[in-house]
Amino acid sequence: MPRQARLDIPGALHHIMMRGINKAKIFCDDQDRAKFLERLGQNILEADSSIFAWALLDNHVHLLFGSGRQGISSVMRKLLTWYAQYFNRRYRRNGHLFQNRYKSILCEKESYLLTLIRYIHLNPVRANIIQTIEELDCYLWSGHQAIVGAAPYPWMATEDVLLEFGAVRGDAIEAYRQFVHEGIDQQHDQTCSSDRFIYSHSGWSQVLSQRRKKPIKEHDARILGSTDFVQRILKEAEEKQLCQLKIRQKSLTIMELIEQEIEKSGVSFNELNGGSRRKAVSEARARIAWRCVEELGLSCAEIGRYLGVCTSSISRVVAKAARRVF
Repeated sequence: MPRQARLDIPGALHHIMMRGINKAKIFCDDQDRAKFLERLGQNILEADSSIFAWALLDNHVHLLFGSGRQGISSVMRKLLTWYAQYFNRRYRRNGHLFQNRYKSILCEKESYLLTLIRYIHLNPVRANIIQTIEELDCYLWSGHQAIVGAAPYPWMATEDVLLEFGAVRGDAIEAYRQFVHEGIDQQHDQTCSSDRFIYSHSGWSQVLSQRRKKPIKEHDARILGSTDFVQRILKEAEEKQLCQLKIRQKSLTIMELIEQEIEKSGVSFNELNGGSRRKAVSEARARIAWRCVEELGLSCAEIGRYLGVCTSSISRVVAKAARRVF
């Protein structure tokens, strides 16, 4: 079966983690790290998304990601595909760079934003790369430096973070530094530890299945938040799946959906399937892709096979379609 889409809405907060295959390095030097950040920044700005915290280690990455209109999947797919191609070209290697899909936890912003910012920015300390808050202030490869004003990253939501600590910028920076400094002396924060969660790399159908079979337990969820938050998110996921199920029970197939849109738009199937960039064809393709995702729950790869275009092209038209009302 195809993998299920990740649960996501504009404004959702995600703790994202990606690791090198077999724990191998994904950054060999500062050029690699700089390239990754450059591309991350471009994608974040294009997608109108936010980054609240980040840390680059030799073999893994942490991001605290705020979804924009394009959502998490489109941004991460473009970033990781581009970086893997860059890395393989530079080091003349082949094959996968990252271990499976990236992991993500949907987090309750009100309760966990600051905890996660500190947890992510203290990764270099936990990895024994640096030891003190003063070293962290100068450390190039985490978002902490941007928040304290030592490095400009226009794609990072530094002002939003500082507003959590006060309205006066200088005082807010000091309060933030103190908050992070206190975390250095504390024991490892198990709230954000990966071994407490089953991460969302297999689709939400498994979460919902577990929910029906047994009572919800905190460590069984792919969501970090209060009981009310967890239940609300799962309820929204269930409602979306039920809506898709009802449409499927009406026996609407992807070919019937395509035929409906062809009839409305007046374009031919050959144009649609032949990669034509004529405006009417592009608009019909976008409507089909959007409906296939929303109504049938299909993956971009499946849709692309029917429309004769690549997965990344479908991702782009779905993202554009999300901004419009058809």
